[in-house]
Amino acid sequence: MSQNPQEKPEPPVFPAVNRQQPMTRREARQAREAQEAAQARDQEAAPQQAAPQAAAPQDAPQPSGDRTTREADARHPQTPGPWTPPPAETPANRQTLAGLDFDSVVTGPVPVDAAGRPEPEPVGAAVRHEAGHGTAREHSRFEDPAHAIFAPLAEDGAGGSGGGNGDSPLAWRQQNYVSHEQPKRKRRLLKRLVITLVVILVLGGLAAGGFMAFQPQVAALVAKVVPQNNDYTGNGTGSVTFTIKSGDDGSSIATNLQKAGVTKSYDAFYSLVLRQQPQIVWQPGVFKLAKQMSAKAALTALQDPASRMQNTAVIPEGTAEKDALQTVADATKIPLAQLQQAAANPADFGLPPQAKTLEGFLFPATYTFAPGISAHDALKTMVDRSFQALDQAGVPAADRWNDVILASIVQREAGLKDDYPKVARVFLNRLAQGWDLQSDATVAYGTGHTDRVATTDAERADASNPYNTYAHAGLPVGPISNPGDLALNAVTHPADGPWMYFVTWNLKTGETIFSTTQAEHEAAVAKWQQWMKDNPGYE
Repeated sequence: MSQNPQEKPEPPVFPAVNRQQPMTRREARQAREAQEAAQARDQEAAPQQAAPQAAAPQDAPQPSGDRTTREADARHPQTPGPWTPPPAETPANRQTLAGLDFDSVVTGPVPVDAAGRPEPEPVGAAVRHEAGHGTAREHSRFEDPAHAIFAPLAEDGAGGSGGGNGDSPLAWRQQNYVSHEQPKRKRRLLKRLVITLVVILVLGGLAAGGFMAFQPQVAALVAKVVPQNNDYTGNGTGSVTFTIKSGDDGSSIATNLQKAGVTKSYDAFYSLVLRQQPQIVWQPGVFKLAKQMSAKAALTALQDPASRMQNTAVIPEGTAEKDALQTVADATKIPLAQLQQAAANPADFGLPPQAKTLEGFLFPATYTFAPGISAHDALKTMVDRSFQALDQAGVPAADRWNDVILASIVQREAGLKDDYPKVARVFLNRLAQGWDLQSDATVAYGTGHTDRVATTDAERADASNPYNTYAHAGLPVGPISNPGDLALNAVTHPADGPWMYFVTWNLKTGETIFSTTQAEHEAAVAKWQQWMKDNPGYE
């Protein structure tokens, strides 16, 4: 509806504002909108005078600033006019005036000139956007997060992305923002924006309703500032089997859980283990877990006997036959006596004729046996797996017996995996030169101690022990353990070297010294003896 030109509406009366203080961005925006509304009324009332007023003087002074700023101001001329004070606060507009002036909160007050009008912003304070194009002409002090958080709240501005005179200051900046900030500066501003947002919510009375209005933006912003959690939540999904081998500790289990996709990180699980020590006891076996479990859920499952899969036996490398049979009996509930009786007939399983037991041919691996399996079939499964490993290592059937014996010694004597081929070379060099093997591991096995390698002077002097390689030349009468792939491959592919001796001088790390001469070996033994004195309790 058009107005009667003869009836000019009276301008609203607003309370006096102290112009000694600079205006905020909100006040500046409202002043500009009031000024534009007054100009529109004047133009409608006196159309014949509108055109001259809209035209900018040809000799109008250019705004201060560099050349780029002056060109941008020339493309976006602004007609000065009388300043109009902002509207008074009322219950209807209190939320707008108090809670939604984010531009004022972030950037601070707007300076005004002597007449009370907003002063031009300094160079670089805002983005100068070329009308009709999508490129920014100057650097902005605003960031992406400010645009993402405040854009939904700036719907009151007029105009589009072209950045025309009708845009409100806040909306214009949001529509024409281009970021050139470096990552470190961006992170600092992100943190400041989070703090600013919280303050606005609390002071503006929007702690409940306001937060729900832009909760997605807040979540996205906090995700950039706060590091992601290094742990999953809940009991996970799906199913996965996880094996704990004999000798695994909390650190190795934490590593394997992460590799298997059970836990999210090593630290999440291992830190929990450290807090609950020494109550934790690791039981070797196969456990049924899930993918993406929380560290707490995974630890609870590994300590729960119900999670341990039935009929599953884990045979570590270097396990002796008697220990392997006990493990199978525990897993399958087959009586140990039945397993021992079946193992007493090695010919039934296709072993070489020299074999008197199944020692060396019960391949170390993880086995899940079918319920109700017989003792013979359970052992045959393990022997067949050993034949498969020998074939993969390239061991001819005629060489199986001697290679398995030597591999069983290497399995017990070597420490670090890189030392296996070297240990194999030492024993091969001794056999080639007619030396005695002098392996403590063989002597210990002959005494019935399959849990240690070290021996005493009396045990090494006992010639009645058929496995005593100090008293008997050549290989012992049979294997002393069940070797794995690493030992079998070391025997078939030994390292090249003249070594005749080796000694593991650091029993904590497994570091081994390989020597060629007797003098070098004696020096290495002295180093080992000194380590033993400095670390009592090791055998």
